[in-house]
Amino acid sequence: MGELPVKLQQTIEEVEKQIKSKIQEIDDQATYNQMRVLKCFKKHNVAEEDFAGSTGYGYDDVGRDKLDAIYADYFNTEDAMVRPQLISGTHAITTALFGVLRPGDTLFYMTGMPYDTIQHVVGIVGDEPGAMKDFGINFNHSSLLENGEVDYEDVAKKLKADEKIKVIAIQRSRGYSDRASFTVEKIKQMIKFVKQIRPNVIVFVDNCYGEFSEIHEPTEYGADLMAGSLFKNAGAGIAKTGAYIVGRKDLIKQAGNRLNVPGAGKNEGATIGHMRDMFQGFFLAPNVTANAIKGAVFASALLEKMGLDVSPKWNEPRTDLVQTINFGNPEAMISFCAAIQHYSPVNSFVDPVPSYMDGYEDEEIMASGSFTEGSTIELSSDGPLRPPFTLYIQGGLTYSHVKIAISNAVSETFFENKKM
Repeated sequence: MGELPVKLQQTIEEVEKQIKSKIQEIDDQATYNQMRVLKCFKKHNVAEEDFAGSTGYGYDDVGRDKLDAIYADYFNTEDAMVRPQLISGTHAITTALFGVLRPGDTLFYMTGMPYDTIQHVVGIVGDEPGAMKDFGINFNHSSLLENGEVDYEDVAKKLKADEKIKVIAIQRSRGYSDRASFTVEKIKQMIKFVKQIRPNVIVFVDNCYGEFSEIHEPTEYGADLMAGSLFKNAGAGIAKTGAYIVGRKDLIKQAGNRLNVPGAGKNEGATIGHMRDMFQGFFLAPNVTANAIKGAVFASALLEKMGLDVSPKWNEPRTDLVQTINFGNPEAMISFCAAIQHYSPVNSFVDPVPSYMDGYEDEEIMASGSFTEGSTIELSSDGPLRPPFTLYIQGGLTYSHVKIAISNAVSETFFENKKM
């Protein structure tokens, strides 16, 4: 891994022994998920001609329809819509929510405030035309308890008080917050709780960063609608663009009408040259996701030995790719993030500079030397420059690359620059 300080090399050897059993557990999980994906491909008779794609309106796109069926099978839903026209996870979430919400309805987040970009979509922050508030769609949420868990008492009170609540949203990953991401088991409990109070409410799950990180998915336990990105887990670094929405057939139809036009819905949309990548990406996703999670475990264990506050701990349950490191000061955070960029395969010569980005309230520092722009299944790190100066590390196509990048970032930040 290069010329690392002897003390750091010794620490890395200790870490590798420490996490050995956890790495094996993740490999076993990847094999299980890989078999599930393979069964879906076999069931739907995936063939070479499915990769051809379509042009124009995209009528009679057999490959597109087959990929939808594979996603629906894997996520245990009635229907799915996997499209290159969905440009991000935020776009897929927005399409799904606008598809089912109407003026006067209330969107309710039971897992605290949503991710920064969704706050702009709702209209809580910023003044963007076309936000939900412009259409008379209301928003409410329950703050989490001090321990980061759902405040079920408050959720129940608000569900009973507001008959206009049409969609209950659950954000699986932590976003830019200090709470832990929610495991599928915890999401299962949330769905059961909500349905006991309001059986007909639509439960929506933001599944970004979560796919294949466990052996179950939220839609197996009653989530009505769910969305995620193809340049996160589900595309495995192969898909160049796109996102997915899975769920009940009637809700997917509404989302399709929102993405395209009423009447055509999910039955239109040319796939041109994307189908092969989207199929292959989904097939590789269990193992690529496993590599990223193994890298996160390594990073967590090593940085904890450096005396930093990390979440999750290396041996805690994982339900997504995200690993957080609290640096306590901006200098160390920026230095570490720069080192990640310098040990990336693309744009390794670039120095990340804190700056404001659309959809975010604070200056952001970001390292992303990825083959696909914005891909977070590839190794990246980012975070807002605000106390406690938390860097969010995610992704990694190979475990080896993550180990190399993290080890050298530790070396440059804490041994050479003495910022510890």
